[in-house]
Amino acid sequence: MEISAVIITFNEEKRLEPALKSLAGVASEIIVVDSFSSDGTVKLAKKYTKDVFQRKWTNFSDQKNFANNRASFPWILSLDADERLSPELREEILQIKNEEPDCSAFSMPRQVFYLGKWIRHSGWYPDRKIRLFQKDKARWEGEYIHEKLVVEGNVQKLKGVIHHFTYRNISDHLARVDKFSELGAQKLYTQKKKCRLYHLVFLPIFRCAKSFFLKAGFLG
Repeated sequence: MEISAVIITFNEEKRLEPALKSLAGVASEIIVVDSFSSDGTVKLAKKYTKDVFQRKWTNFSDQKNFANNRASFPWILSLDADERLSPELREEILQIKNEEPDCSAFSMPRQVFYLGKWIRHSGWYPDRKIRLFQKDKARWEGEYIHEKLVVEGNVQKLKGVIHHFTYRNISDHLARVDKFSELGAQKLYTQKKKCRLYHLVFLPIFRCAKSFFLKAGFLG
């Protein structure tokens, strides 16, 4: 079983290397699709793989599907630049490589770290994601944010976790909120929906309350 690892990037020089290092020995090739970064992302990526492509940003799903189509092998391991495989997950995947899986994909729990601290509650764990899948059995869907992998066939569960280092600092958090707000606004505009008081005031309050109380965020 041969695996192609894929990562999409944009100005990820400060976070990319641990992700690339965690793939060593697991992936037979690494595909990086970069959206014309202005930092040293591309130079860093080329230290680990010759398969670095540059493509103008469209949306998350489109970029990831483009990356998948560059893969040479039938199984794909999709990782974000701010993620890395835990040692346990690496060993689990290496064991799978010696077998012939009778499924279309594997999901694994994701351990989210916020400002260096593991967030156990608020719905952030186990935050299970499908990241190892057959190339011809899965496709990313969703035009703007919250892309979803649609899989044809059976999905099995792995125990090893992905480590997700979501924000470097408060400034990084605010910058990402601003970026996702812009993408959300683009989605509403494309769907010809008006941005109402509900979207600006009540929806954020509801989501905060849901995370804090219903998903035990106060325990964190």
